[in-house]
Amino acid sequence: MQQQIRQWLESIGLEFTDMMSLAMVLGLIALISVVIHLVLHRVVLTAIQRRGQHSQRLWQQAITQHKLFQRAALLLQGVIINVQAVLWLHNGSQTQAIIVTAAQVWILLFSLLTLFSLLDTLLALMRQSPLANQLPLRGIFQGVKLVAAIFIGIMIISLLMGRSPLLLLSGLGAMTAVLMLVFKDPILGLVAGIQLSANDMLKIGDWLEMPKYGADGAVTDIGLTTVKVRNWDNTVTTIPTYALISDSFKNWRSMSESGGRRIKRSINIDTTSVHFLTSEEQERLNRNPLLQRYLNDKTQELGKYNQQSEVDLSSPLNGRRLTNVGTLRAYLVAYLRSHPGIHQNMTLMVRQLAPTPEGLPLEIYAFTNTTVWAEYEGIQSDIFDHLLAAIGEFDLRIHQTPSGNDMRSMLANLQPAPNNP
Repeated sequence: MQQQIRQWLESIGLEFTDMMSLAMVLGLIALISVVIHLVLHRVVLTAIQRRGQHSQRLWQQAITQHKLFQRAALLLQGVIINVQAVLWLHNGSQTQAIIVTAAQVWILLFSLLTLFSLLDTLLALMRQSPLANQLPLRGIFQGVKLVAAIFIGIMIISLLMGRSPLLLLSGLGAMTAVLMLVFKDPILGLVAGIQLSANDMLKIGDWLEMPKYGADGAVTDIGLTTVKVRNWDNTVTTIPTYALISDSFKNWRSMSESGGRRIKRSINIDTTSVHFLTSEEQERLNRNPLLQRYLNDKTQELGKYNQQSEVDLSSPLNGRRLTNVGTLRAYLVAYLRSHPGIHQNMTLMVRQLAPTPEGLPLEIYAFTNTTVWAEYEGIQSDIFDHLLAAIGEFDLRIHQTPSGNDMRSMLANLQPAPNNP
């Protein structure tokens, strides 16, 4: 092209040098590149971006958001400059070599950036599918980006040095130990992400609890090197991905999927308030519909046993008798069986634990029929509100450590009354 311009100008009688012809070719290349840039970025990309912003389709929004077409357009501009330099400049000239090398570096760089935008777009689209919760796609895509960046980096270095990339790749074999040390965390993270996915150990949205790292909340992101957990106080904890393989953690997903969440809480009963039920107490408690069947069946069972055993019932130590704490356990079981917030197909029991200096622990072990945190806490609180209010009907007392007010009241009662004159 440069030689043709010179011959054409000489044919019309103009004196022309090689420097002037080179300048004209470079100016023509620059002019064409600027025109193409303006057409692509001011007309084509502007229209595409405007349409993507107003579109309701997710793929159009994702492409616009991650600048896929913008980077592809810059890649195309580099290809056009490279083609112009090859066609219009003297083969083997220093100018052509510089422009071609710069254009090829530009092409490699924006090829990498275009690949990054494409992967980000695919990730945004795949997050809407169930597959995104099954596989650590973000970690996998980050691994692909890392490999692509290393490969493009080798290509650019070999291009600038004028050597074959195979020479650099062969030299990397001696640096394997160094590379393993430098990229230890990404490699371990990629392996850990694959293991987490293959064994179905963790997914985005799972409730993860890992006290070692102060994590207790929902998993929001599984990356190549870190896992992000949004705690229930809205703080964010980052955990190394490999730590989820090397250390233990608690995943509450099975609880959420089961449809029931466990209640396991006890109250301490003052052991001095435990006694056998009197006839008057049985008659009063028998008015409760939840206790009628239990009291009638238990009274018949105990009466039959004591009659067959021919025991002397004049002593409370002889025979079998109803106790207020046992009746309370039966009442709580019946109450939980009729409670609309308790899961009836899961374990349900009221049990005594070993007595302690704080009293006799009476534990409720049951499951709610919801796993929603606020609803679960509401059901649990309602049950224990009722228990604390109803325990006096069984002539039982809750054990409570004396407070300062209790001490003052006791001291006031111990003071002698003033003598009247």
